[in-house]
Amino acid sequence: MDLEQLRQRLNELDQQLVELIAERQHVVEKVGELKRTSGHATRDYAREKQVLDQARSRAAELGVAPDVAENVMRLLIQTSLTRQERDRVRAEGRGDGRKALVIGGSGKMGRWFADFLESQGYAVTVADPVKVEGWNWIADWRTASDDFAITVVAAPLKISAGILADMAEHPRAGIIFDIGSLKTPLIPALRKLAATGAMVTSVHPMFGPDAALLSGRHVLFLDAGCPAATREARALFDSTMAQQTEMDLEEHDRLIAYVLGLSHALNIAFFGVLASSGESVPRLADLSSTTFDAQLAVASKVARENPQLYFEIQSLNKHGLEPLEALQKVLADITKSVRDGNESAFVELMESGRKYFAARA
Repeated sequence: MDLEQLRQRLNELDQQLVELIAERQHVVEKVGELKRTSGHATRDYAREKQVLDQARSRAAELGVAPDVAENVMRLLIQTSLTRQERDRVRAEGRGDGRKALVIGGSGKMGRWFADFLESQGYAVTVADPVKVEGWNWIADWRTASDDFAITVVAAPLKISAGILADMAEHPRAGIIFDIGSLKTPLIPALRKLAATGAMVTSVHPMFGPDAALLSGRHVLFLDAGCPAATREARALFDSTMAQQTEMDLEEHDRLIAYVLGLSHALNIAFFGVLASSGESVPRLADLSSTTFDAQLAVASKVARENPQLYFEIQSLNKHGLEPLEALQKVLADITKSVRDGNESAFVELMESGRKYFAARA
């Protein structure tokens, strides 16, 4: 066979692969339906392991790299889980045509919640000064009627605090929750609103607006004084595979200072150093290592995020300086150990990390 004939054969095989994927997706839909009707969980880790082991074994028999087969199957499994989760959310949705209001719906997470609630059967209205196409829209939430089953406050933190405070003066029906990454700026308004008897709670989705599959993702629920509202908010995620965690409202920001604040600062520092180095990304990528590639992938994603939001997460957290100052100290320790040629001090720093992660496991 000449080159053109070989390429034609590859085209035929590629078409067959796509057709097989489509057939597999059809079977996945049937599997999802059976899981829902029989009460089975969407995700079955034992079955996933079996599929991956079989793929690796068969690949080895055929002279194909097992890692290639596993990576392909992992992608197909993730796609299947995403489809099954979405179908389950729709099938088990609690909306039944009831109304939901998303305040701040022009933002990325506001749109995520609008889509999420609509998929559960809620009739969603978006309230935002910026007109949002494709939704029932109002510019000012205060002009909305008081018959919404759910109100989601998805505005920037300072604006959300003002909205919640206004709601305390003008009580609303249904459950109300914010989705702020920090709670310190919101706590006074949340407490004030709860004192009026409002069904208010606080939620922190620990994922970004690009999240299609919630398996392996966390959603935090923080009681603001109305346990019934927290239960209602949690129920919205019962049909997903998200891990639900309840925690104290006052404790949230201290831990988030490390989970978000520290991780953001590390990545900003990483790409800040690269940006000031004078070296181009392609040049460094040509010399990259596994560690550098992994860090570069995370840092490049952080660099594309909303800088105003990231500044709020750092500056509005009363605990925000604690990990930053600790980071400065550790960087100073690393610099000193290298400058002084002190191998034992450097090794001690790495050993402390090993001990930390060993305890975590």
